[in-house]
Amino acid sequence: MSKKILIIGGVAGGASTAARARRIDEDAEIIIFEKGPHVSFSNCSLPYHLSDVVEEIDDLVLMQPDNFEKEYNIEARVNNEVLEIDRENKELVVKNLETGGTYRESYDKLVLSPGASPIMLPFEGRESVNLFTVRNVPDIGMLKTHIKEKSVKTISVIGGGFIGVEVAENLQMSGYEVTLIEAADQIMRPFDYDMAQILHKEIHDNGINLLVGDPVDRFKKDTVVLASGEEVQADVVVMAIGVKAETGLAEESGLELGRTGAIKVDHNYLTNDKNIYAVGDAIEVWHKLLHRPSTLALAGPAQKQARAVANHIFGGCVQRTGVIGSSVIQIFDMNAAATGLNESLIKASGLDIEYETITVIPSDKVSLMPDSQPMHFKLIFEKPTGKILGAQAIGRGNVDKRIDVIATILHFNGTLRDLVQLELTYAPPFGTAKDIVNHAALVGLNILERKYDQVKVTEVRELVENDAFIIDVRDQEEWDEGHLINAVHIPMCEIRGRLGEIPKNKPVYLHCRSGQRSYNIVTALQNLGYDNVINISGSFLGISYYEYFNDVTKNRKPIVTEYNFE
Repeated sequence: MSKKILIIGGVAGGASTAARARRIDEDAEIIIFEKGPHVSFSNCSLPYHLSDVVEEIDDLVLMQPDNFEKEYNIEARVNNEVLEIDRENKELVVKNLETGGTYRESYDKLVLSPGASPIMLPFEGRESVNLFTVRNVPDIGMLKTHIKEKSVKTISVIGGGFIGVEVAENLQMSGYEVTLIEAADQIMRPFDYDMAQILHKEIHDNGINLLVGDPVDRFKKDTVVLASGEEVQADVVVMAIGVKAETGLAEESGLELGRTGAIKVDHNYLTNDKNIYAVGDAIEVWHKLLHRPSTLALAGPAQKQARAVANHIFGGCVQRTGVIGSSVIQIFDMNAAATGLNESLIKASGLDIEYETITVIPSDKVSLMPDSQPMHFKLIFEKPTGKILGAQAIGRGNVDKRIDVIATILHFNGTLRDLVQLELTYAPPFGTAKDIVNHAALVGLNILERKYDQVKVTEVRELVENDAFIIDVRDQEEWDEGHLINAVHIPMCEIRGRLGEIPKNKPVYLHCRSGQRSYNIVTALQNLGYDNVINISGSFLGISYYEYFNDVTKNRKPIVTEYNFE
């Protein structure tokens, strides 16, 4: 006897469950309920309609209800809100939002995919501003229509996560005066503070007024008032401070919530009701690296969950290995990707892990190629095992390729030595013979095996202020274009002839442009009897990016004569 499968929610998780179920069983009765006007729309593409990268709003909708019916024999009921789950009778109570009438629909199996809703904090004076959120196609349509029809000039976006940054970027590209406000001291939490400074610079340099570390206190007439007392003019305010799992219907139905507040599911994505599954942003997932329940609002994992649920409904097996959290974003000309754990997450989670990090900034392809660019790559690994824990990459090149490699290593519990041995594709227009990820692993092994010591760009300001002995080994031309204010200049080619200028009775820190030449000099000096030499990871390029945004926005005295970003 064929099954009757009802699905609540018609975006990534719900639509994918329905499509997979149909591929398994042509006779099953499958109905999707969506309280909004669209199913299967591209949630992640919404901000790009603001800048006309996606020109027509209808292009955001991937599948119309009648296409679902014709192509998949799946009934998609839009503008139908599920009010109640009658678990005892295995029925839904549904309201047709167009007619106002209610009806009941029975099920054999029920799949919940309600997603997540924007967090709306109860700021004082909310009625004093034109406030918008970005969750679905109608949301983005209303926002775009308003800013065009009302001749809006100034827009404040609250929240520096993926949606907030993408909305701010696309609005700025459309010619609006945009302020991006983030309560924390950095945007984009998948990245550590040192890496986030590269993104801060990119946003600042492209004309967005970026305010970090100053949360919103309240609103008044067309104005955002921050905790510091600063007031920001805003004809429109977009709230993008995060999302929370939509669990209301599940909770009212007596379905169990997990420790994160999201819907609790077992290995097969079943709730505590054997006939009800849940997938997507609303559920609790198992984090492979944190070894605990977590939430993850990403389309990729939701689609994998959907496939697993459809398989299990029809007797298939589920292989659930846990999530690691891989993401990527484009911010103007910079691409940024991350996977696994970062330092902030390790510390915030209270994980008892001894770890180390390295940062390298090699070229993303052979330097002879005209579009070769530096790529900032940070690798985190466990001590003493060398197990890879996570990575972050930022640059104008293919950061996604490198982070996808690390995500694969994480899936298979790989180590630095595994990463060194990976055989990856190479041609000058695409990369280097020793790819960035191989390079990073070799540096990591050197640090793990204590072949030399390093300090990070986060520590350099303190070194400068304490008048540490720092040697710049770059060429004269590079030195003339900018250097640390207290550095001693001994070019790499002159080091061996000027050993008398290098003390042995105190720490000596060396840097070049990205850390490679200074590393070579550190090893040479060690072979010559120096046991007090330390490489500055990231070197002058990393220092410039790390220092720049805080220098220019806080009127802080620079520790460099001029910055270098190339």
